[in-house]
Amino acid sequence: MMSSFEPVDSGAVPRYAGIPTFMRLPLATPAEVDIALLGIPYDGGATNRVGTRHGPREIRNQSSLTRRVHHVSGLSPYDRARIADCGDVPVDPMDLMRTLDLISGFYADVKKAGALPLTAGGDHLITLPILRGLASDGPVGLIQFDAHSDTYDIFFGSSRYNHGTPFRRAIEEGLVDPKRFVQIGLRGAISDAANYDFAKACGVRIIFIEEFMARGVDDVMDEARAIVGDRPTYVTFDIDCIDPSQAPGTGTPEIGGFLTREAQALVRKLEGLNIIGADLVEVSPPLDPSGLTALTGATILFEELCVLAGVVEARKPAA
Repeated sequence: MMSSFEPVDSGAVPRYAGIPTFMRLPLATPAEVDIALLGIPYDGGATNRVGTRHGPREIRNQSSLTRRVHHVSGLSPYDRARIADCGDVPVDPMDLMRTLDLISGFYADVKKAGALPLTAGGDHLITLPILRGLASDGPVGLIQFDAHSDTYDIFFGSSRYNHGTPFRRAIEEGLVDPKRFVQIGLRGAISDAANYDFAKACGVRIIFIEEFMARGVDDVMDEARAIVGDRPTYVTFDIDCIDPSQAPGTGTPEIGGFLTREAQALVRKLEGLNIIGADLVEVSPPLDPSGLTALTGATILFEELCVLAGVVEARKPAA
């Protein structure tokens, strides 16, 4: 049965016309939908190059190029679930700690409404308050596609909350089960030989890009699926896991990353997991005026959307 929430038909209204929303979907509230597409326009956690606060708006623009039906599965997420653009989460660009509280409260309400959130950031710190809002029933599993571990402790002598620390805080706060946590695609020189010690000591599974290249998508994702199992799991995708030749507009680029087709294949292998939400972060439009990075982000967001639509469909009672 067709969803009552449909993208604007590009055969009726040109892609460059109309009000930009994620996937050209209608606006709604989380209480009205199965999947809530959300933006968090915030980069107060960035430690160097900024601009990801503009990510959600430009991802909306570029998402006008996405279409209805996934070319591999032959399925449309809009036929499987009620999906809408639920707007931007409130933030305070002048107050980081207040912003974390605003975000976590918002996602607690999204969870209460029964919607699965799919979020465009924003820097990677936003995932911490999202998890605070969603993991109220106990620690969840986590699959992280990223060039960086983001399990640092402190920056600049006192900063415990920035885009390099969210998953250390998430483990410390009991939001994520480190034994059900896998990081895929990590690479690049590090500041200190001990940078990965915390994650490794907690039991986080780190798969560096070199191991990924030796094993391939299917083998790596089979392990990731086994690690998180069938219990609730969150998915976070940092655009910098993709090689900067294909996604240059990000704050901390690292050469030698995934090709976009590998990134798409990785996300598709999430199908069938018990996913409670997902995000796409660290797209910085000012660092890529061509729009390529935002287009890549919108396309990965569509891949995540298709996976979440499968989660919704699997939860529906049998006819």
